[in-house]
Amino acid sequence: MPRPHGFTYERRGDGSVVITHRGRAAGTLRGARAEKFLAEVEAGDAQLVMARWTGAYKFGNERAAKNHPRNRR
Repeated sequence: MPRPHGFTYERRGDGSVVITHRGRAAGTLRGARAEKFLAEVEAGDAQLVMARWTGAYKFGNERAAKNHPRNRR
């Protein structure tokens, strides 16, 4: 499974955090959730943390599903 990439985040003046993936907004965190997110980003792999918090990560079955007869066109 490839490592996540293309995520960035921006801290706003009001304390919120906006997470983007390849230039498109993927999520906005406010309050205690934003603080917890920032602590995780600073402590670990930022790309992996952002992918997990937004839910935009691969589960490993996409390649198998692509080849299923129902999904071929």
